[in-house]
Amino acid sequence: MREIALGQYYPTGSVIHRLDPRVKLVGTLVYLVSLFLVKNPLGYLFAGLFLMTVIRISRIPLKYMLKGLKGIIILLMITVVFNMFFTPGNVLFQVGFIKITDAGLKVAILMAVRLVLLIVGASLMTLATTPNALTDGMEKLMNPLKAIKVPVHEIAMMMSIALRFIPILMEETDKIMKAQTARGADLESGNIIQRAKAMVPILVPLFVSAFRRANDLATAMESRCYSGGEGRTKMKPLIYGKIDRIAYLILVLYLAAGIAIGRLPIHFWIF
Repeated sequence: MREIALGQYYPTGSVIHRLDPRVKLVGTLVYLVSLFLVKNPLGYLFAGLFLMTVIRISRIPLKYMLKGLKGIIILLMITVVFNMFFTPGNVLFQVGFIKITDAGLKVAILMAVRLVLLIVGASLMTLATTPNALTDGMEKLMNPLKAIKVPVHEIAMMMSIALRFIPILMEETDKIMKAQTARGADLESGNIIQRAKAMVPILVPLFVSAFRRANDLATAMESRCYSGGEGRTKMKPLIYGKIDRIAYLILVLYLAAGIAIGRLPIHFWIF
């Protein structure tokens, strides 16, 4: 569980933690969008420096956040390999039909950096926001959709529960794998098909556990007379403060500066 940052909450009492959850949700969305708008390494460098500054202000240990990247190492490697080997360009290195081009190397590096920043940026939001605040923030932001009969409260609740279940299910997976290994199961050796078959004894109890937890959660909600968002009030209604308005201004400035830097001419590239 400690290796998965997404879905956990790390209280430090920092300025980032005290921001309105709507600000953090919008800020995360703006940051993720900005990563797809930049076109050169300078833009990614600026985005990375901005993210590191926010992490420093939040007082969340960087090592704690980087642990969450362990779960995407395989995806990261696949992304890098596919972009490096299958992007046309000037050949830098070739062995048989396998070749690495200059364009492929550039794209692979930029895609890897983008993916890392995406995961860390999304993890920061959940680490600095409680599940209840996250639900309230999403519901408030989606309030206009109520006009077209969208069940806003239920959607926000489901998204919050899904985020919260990520570390719980990862912890459950770790326990099951250790239990199967202690019983003599071999989960590491063999080819891809053999490894896939070895995962069956893990997936079956994991799904059973997930359904059991979902049933327990539904029973707990029913026993507390939960009946959806209709007519519900908030003990702590969300109200924007001065610090939230300043945060929005910083986001606007960041987006403008990020797009400007990220679209500089190609001769500003660092490689």
